[in-house]
Amino acid sequence: MYKLRYLRDSELLTQAEVAKNIYCSQRAYSHYETGQRDIPTQTLIRLADFYNVSVDFILGRTDNPKMNK
Repeated sequence: MYKLRYLRDSELLTQAEVAKNIYCSQRAYSHYETGQRDIPTQTLIRLADFYNVSVDFILGRTDNPKMNK
């Protein structure tokens, strides 16, 4: 999921830093970022909240990062 890598790089964060903030291991986050593992719904919501983007943006369903509220 290249969007996760893009978001993390744009914030100058390490995988470990993001993983800590969304309550998962660095290894699990790495697998989410590379697409080797599907992201559980609750973790997907935490990622969207953490990066302040929509779930659809993370999933690649839109190029618009804005959240619909």
